[in-house]
Amino acid sequence: MSQKLGWIGLGRMGEAMVTKLLKAGHNVHVWNRTASKAAHLAEYGAKIEAHKIDLASCDVVFTMVSTTDDLKEVLFGTGGLVTGSAKPQVVVDSSSISQEGSAEIRAQLEGMGIAYLCTPVSGNAKVAKAGKLLVVASGPKKLYEMVEPYLQAMSRKVMWVGEGELARIWKIAHNTMFGVVIQNLCEITVLAEKAGIPRHVFLESINDSVLGSMYTRYKTPMLSNLTFDQVTFTPQLLLKDMDLGMGAAKAYGVPMPAAAATRESVARMVGHGHDHIDFAVLLAETARDAGLELKSENVTISDGLT
Repeated sequence: MSQKLGWIGLGRMGEAMVTKLLKAGHNVHVWNRTASKAAHLAEYGAKIEAHKIDLASCDVVFTMVSTTDDLKEVLFGTGGLVTGSAKPQVVVDSSSISQEGSAEIRAQLEGMGIAYLCTPVSGNAKVAKAGKLLVVASGPKKLYEMVEPYLQAMSRKVMWVGEGELARIWKIAHNTMFGVVIQNLCEITVLAEKAGIPRHVFLESINDSVLGSMYTRYKTPMLSNLTFDQVTFTPQLLLKDMDLGMGAAKAYGVPMPAAAATRESVARMVGHGHDHIDFAVLLAETARDAGLELKSENVTISDGLT
């Protein structure tokens, strides 16, 4: 595969994903709003570009940003990727954005003759660094098949779920469940601890039961030791995704009472000022409501990712 690749967006996820792509030997040109975050990628062979429009000469450009507006800005805003005379052949986006916003972007790109593939992922930055992401794609099947080798380099599994924006619906459903699961996990953990079961013992038992998952295992060290400063995903980002989930539920006429209650719990957490901390701080919020003061258990526990 000798195509020239571009990458826009080096947050926690983007940095981990493009590093995998570089280590697989691909030719990648990189741009990030904060240039210093891109500099270290040069040691893996990345070509650091000063302007995002400089990536327009790439065959395929990957984007990983925070919101629909962020994606529109890097593509169509001042100095955006597709605002010059040169245009990439393909844009592949892994951001968590709305179905409606994605459809608008698809229409605008395809109107310029640029192919577009949605490729949201399951996993946080640590999962990405471990090469254990799941990538779910939607768009033209032939386009997916062309891009699939690059996606495979960044993940443990890649799936195509259909045409158009179906991968956006998948991601919205996934992250809505993400919120509901952490809400329930925090509730039952506080219940067990207040009854007298040490927190890490209870979580280990859940991990080894039929209810255990990669998710419960990699959150166990943080929940046991209260290391919420080791951010994987913030409450504000979770609230954004829960709002997307509730919006999709309304659009499709699907009642989601558990998700609705979780959305309010996450909004309350954001209202308490938890802006730059991991969303697992919900455990402390739940314990406080139960009259329980949490302390770090200072235990060494494998998260299953290293």
